Amino acid sequence: MIDDIQRIRDEARNKLSSVDDLTELDRLRVQYLGKKGVVTTALKQLKDLTPEQRKEIGAVVNEARDELESRFEMKRLDIKRSDLEKELSRTEPLDVTLPGQYAVPAGSQHPVHRVIDEMVGILRKVGFSIATGPEIETEYYNFEALNTPDSHPARDVQDTFYVQSPVLLRSHTSPVQVRTMKAIDPPVQIVSFGRVYRADYDHTHTPMFHQMEGLLVDEDVSLADLKGVMHYLIRELFGKRAIRFRPSFFPFTEPSAEVDMQWNDGWLEIGGCGMVHPNVLEAAGYNPDRYMGFAFGMGIERIAMLKYGIDDLRSLFENDYRMLEQF
Repeated sequence: MIDDIQRIRDEARNKLSSVDDLTELDRLRVQYLGKKGVVTTALKQLKDLTPEQRKEIGAVVNEARDELESRFEMKRLDIKRSDLEKELSRTEPLDVTLPGQYAVPAGSQHPVHRVIDEMVGILRKVGFSIATGPEIETEYYNFEALNTPDSHPARDVQDTFYVQSPVLLRSHTSPVQVRTMKAIDPPVQIVSFGRVYRADYDHTHTPMFHQMEGLLVDEDVSLADLKGVMHYLIRELFGKRAIRFRPSFFPFTEPSAEVDMQWNDGWLEIGGCGMVHPNVLEAAGYNPDRYMGFAFGMGIERIAMLKYGIDDLRSLFENDYRMLEQF
């Protein structure tokens, strides 16, 4: 019986090789794999065999059936492809640039990416280059190298997404600063943009958001240089507006400041900045007695909300065409 199955398999292979239309293919499939086909009949005859024969011959029959089913399907696809090519060869060439029959709804560039592109252009004009880093970070780059001690609340699992300690999702783009300083000698003048993650969610916070971070390290860098860059950046983004610097605290800068921008009848916080802490320079392998620098950061979504009058931060992540088509 095994020889018969092999003969049936070879016979089906030979017939398949000469088939060139779907009607003949279906007829051939019924002949071999239909309810009364030769392979199906062989499967039904297994019940008349001894258990040992059934096991041995059944394996051969099942293998033949599986192979033929696969070959029939491949042949079907080949015939369809061939028929399509013949049909296309008989028709006039298609002009794919012609307008379609139906208008396809389309949005535009996402507000977050619009802001990123705008800020990249602004900062490149004054010498900043783009640097990137991984979103999955280690505690060392996310905290320790940035002068953030174990006791700092940001290192709590309630605020930071840990993959498995010491691996985590970065909570800011500042690790890019340390990675860049470790990779190149000063002077350094970079800006980085990317996704960051924090355990917070409401109308002004999301677990994932985008952040911009700038860094400049060289000899004789002063707070006046930092203020000049911040004035320039905010003026280019929002036009001529008054800004002020409020003393603040960040572990990786000293002194540190919050930057406020005049908005309507009051002041609105727009970002944070400061002079790079000597401990951060040392962690990167720089001599803090020779080099100094400044860093600044902003939330991209916050900038987009202010520029485009968006009230709810979460709408930036809902992918609603009605909102996106406005930009």
